Amino acid sequence: MAMQDPIESFVKELAGFDYSLSVLDHVWTVRFPDANGDWQHLHVNRCRKTHYMSHVNSDRRIPGLVLDPKNAPKLEDNRGFSGFQHDSDDEALERWRSLMTSATKWLRTTGRDWIKANKRVQLEYPLNCRWGIAPHCLVRESLSDVYRLDKELGKQKTRKFVRLVEDGFFMKEENSLNTVMTAADYFNYCKIAYLAGQRKEDRVDESLSGRQMYERFADGRDEGLLEIDENCEQEFAAWVNHEHPKRSTGGHPWEIKRGGNTTNIQLQVYRPTGRFAGKFKVQLHGPAITRMAEVLNMLLGIHQAGLPIAVSDPEGIRSRLLGLDNIGIVPAHETLHRAEQRFPKEQNVYDVMYFDDLGRYKRRISPFIRWEPLPILKPSG
Repeated sequence: MAMQDPIESFVKELAGFDYSLSVLDHVWTVRFPDANGDWQHLHVNRCRKTHYMSHVNSDRRIPGLVLDPKNAPKLEDNRGFSGFQHDSDDEALERWRSLMTSATKWLRTTGRDWIKANKRVQLEYPLNCRWGIAPHCLVRESLSDVYRLDKELGKQKTRKFVRLVEDGFFMKEENSLNTVMTAADYFNYCKIAYLAGQRKEDRVDESLSGRQMYERFADGRDEGLLEIDENCEQEFAAWVNHEHPKRSTGGHPWEIKRGGNTTNIQLQVYRPTGRFAGKFKVQLHGPAITRMAEVLNMLLGIHQAGLPIAVSDPEGIRSRLLGLDNIGIVPAHETLHRAEQRFPKEQNVYDVMYFDDLGRYKRRISPFIRWEPLPILKPSG
């Protein structure tokens, strides 16, 4: 019951501020200094009459708080998630009680002069708790140990790929099309890709056939590709069209190098539409920064062999090689895993880092960072 007064005070004060809508839910974002002067970030979602609160930038991973007017405040039961830790429910509730007290004080301050309060947030909220984008070229020029795709690929191959993009190679559909294909043709593509893109730990045996290499390095869920007559054009065409009786579903037949959902490498074959209908388009796909050098080595190897080939997002890859893209700046309390997916495509972000990773170069690069605007907390009416 000791928590009831701070919670009631916070909810009462919060009701006097404008909110955004998520479907029909009311949503507030509250950034405020606590009793120690440290900035905190609360996310509040009200569904009907129940408030769900989360401490966004908590370094203690306290569970969320559920405020149901008909029941006592309770902690969200999310402690089963991997990596979630806190000492005890009592300590977590005490932390929430302290946050509510500071947050309520800030809401009252904001209510008296909301422009002045929001200006303070804009000026003082820590940069390492904000989202932004920084020019890749400045980051890699400043940090000698930052990963560079162009250096891993090498100058000669980097120039070759950039030249292909600038010459319009990937803009011509015919450069990626085969008139006819068999499974054996596909496995030949695979063999070239495995040999050209191999890493030290792969230990690719050059004496193996493309089919044998596919069996060794691919995902394993081939949807019946290994069961059809590999020399029959009609069978491969039917299999690609999902018309072959041995074609199953739920597999990853194009995943030629294993990985996670975003870190595998695929060599895809599909039937284009329009004036190229009936042909077979062959395309590499592997956007993860940790696999991009492999993908480009595969592509250049296949191209050198004189076979039609395409790659996903060639212009974006060129930007990454030349440092013309952007690095996403992620708040310190967020995970970097898949964080690049949060940035809109037009921001040209392929890799992410924390602001603190800039180290002694923060002052040099900060003027060039475009920070995501912080929302304004404004009283209603």
